[in-house]
Amino acid sequence: MPELRTNYMGLILRNPLVVSPSPLCDNLDNIKKMEEYGASAVVLHSLFEEQITLLSHELDSNLTQGSESFAEAITYFPEVGDFRMGPESYLEHINKAKNTVSIPVIGSLNGISKGGWVEYAKKMEEAGADAVELNIYFIPSDPNMTDEYLTNVYIELIKAVRAEIKIPLAVKIGPYFTSLPYVAKKFADAGADALVFFNRFYQPDFDLDRLEVTPHINLSTSSTLLLRLRWVAILYGRLPVDFAITGGVHTAKDVVKSMMAGAKVAMMTSALLKYGLPHLSTVLKQLTQWMEEHEYESIEIMQGSMSQKSVTEPSAFERANYMHALTKYIAGS
Repeated sequence: MPELRTNYMGLILRNPLVVSPSPLCDNLDNIKKMEEYGASAVVLHSLFEEQITLLSHELDSNLTQGSESFAEAITYFPEVGDFRMGPESYLEHINKAKNTVSIPVIGSLNGISKGGWVEYAKKMEEAGADAVELNIYFIPSDPNMTDEYLTNVYIELIKAVRAEIKIPLAVKIGPYFTSLPYVAKKFADAGADALVFFNRFYQPDFDLDRLEVTPHINLSTSSTLLLRLRWVAILYGRLPVDFAITGGVHTAKDVVKSMMAGAKVAMMTSALLKYGLPHLSTVLKQLTQWMEEHEYESIEIMQGSMSQKSVTEPSAFERANYMHALTKYIAGS
C-alpha cells in the first residue's frame, strides 16, 4: 500500500486531498462526511472583512475609494444578513467542527485592508483552528495604483496577520502579478508558511434584458489546473514555503499532477459540488491504484518530480514551450 501522507505547513495529513472553501463546509454533518470519505483537512468558507466592518459600521477607506463621488457605492456591499453566518457564529463553527472531526480544520480570512478585522485571525486560533488561510481577493481598477503599491499592501497585510497568530499561515493569491516569483518570495519573507495557487476571480456577466451587471460563477474543470501546475512547478524548490493547488482538481490524475509539480496538497471543491462528497473516496481509491500501477511508494517521492528544477527540459515551462506549441499545432487536429 503506497504511503499517502504529506506534510503541509507542519501539519501531517493522511493524504494530499483537502476540501477547499465552499457552502458545503457550512454544515457540520458535511464536514464529518468529508472526513469519513477520506479528506485529510477542511478549509472553511471565508470570514469576510466586510462582515466585520459592516457589523461595526466602519468601512475601511481602502474599500470605499470613490464613494465620495458616488454616494450609492456603499450599497454595493452585501447587507450583514446576506452572509451565511456572522463573525461570532463563524468562530463557534470552527470550535464545533474541531469537536466533530479529528482532521485539521483551517479557518479562512478574506480581506485586503489593514484594520481591526485582522484580529479575527487570533480569534480563529483561539477557537481551535489548526491554521489560517488568508484569502486576498482584490481587483485593482484605479489606473494610478502601481504594482509596487499593491504588492506592499499585500505584504503589510500578511505581516499583520502573521503577528496575530502562532499557528501556520497560508496565503491564497491570484496569478495577476507583473512578476509572480518576486511577489511570492516577498510573501514568504512576510511570514507565509504556504502559498495557495490560485484564487479564481469570478467574472461578471451582462444581463442584456435588464441592462445590469450580474454575478456569474462557473465550476472549474481539469483544464483550470494547468495555470496552477505551471507556476508551482516553476517555483518549487526556490522558496521556503509549501505550495497548495486549488482550482481544477477533479480526478486522481489531477492530484498526481499537482504533487509532481511540487504541491503538498491538492484542494477540491467544484468536483464535490458536481459529483457529491463520496467523490473524495473515489479519487483516493484511484490515486492509490495509480501509484501501485506506476510503482510509487509514497506521495513524498512524487512531490516535485516534474518541477522545472527536476525535468530534463526546464524550458518547457517558459517561452520555448510557447513557440514549440504554436509551430507544432495543426489546425483541425
